[in-house]
Amino acid sequence: MLFNLDFSGLLQVIMDFCFEEFPSTSHGEHEVSRMSEGAGFDSSREESSTSNTTEMQEQQCHYSSSTGNISRRAQELVEKINQNRTSDQQVMDSFHEKLQEKVTEVCQKMREDMYKVYEKNSDDMQGKIQELFEVLDSCAKLNQELLEAVQALASLREGLAITQMSEP
Repeated sequence: MLFNLDFSGLLQVIMDFCFEEFPSTSHGEHEVSRMSEGAGFDSSREESSTSNTTEMQEQQCHYSSSTGNISRRAQELVEKINQNRTSDQQVMDSFHEKLQEKVTEVCQKMREDMYKVYEKNSDDMQGKIQELFEVLDSCAKLNQELLEAVQALASLREGLAITQMSEP
């Protein structure tokens, strides 16, 4: 679950929790406003006032515990988000490590293949160079034979020239 942060979901949970857990305050507010309308005190109003005070204290206690529950649930959601982030980081670290291993493996394979190509090319070039040396050696021998033939022809020409001069 990479980077799955749903803050709108967090807000929805908090709102649902608030509207389900909190009692309606209109009744308590109505009682408080009625209590402030009268100026005199009698025993029924005093009992009502005591009852309203107790009711308000209970509501405050309920609100306080509900607030605590909301805080606790919000904290749990934040902790879950943080756990998911930690998990995401671990997944990314693992992916990064495996990717590095794979890249290293592929590079090593490419290097081996490259060296095989170099070796084959070297063998091919060695064969061609050997052929070239054989051709050059043959050319050198033919050149030597040609020089010998030129010298033989030059000697023959000199011999012919001498014989032509000696004949009157």
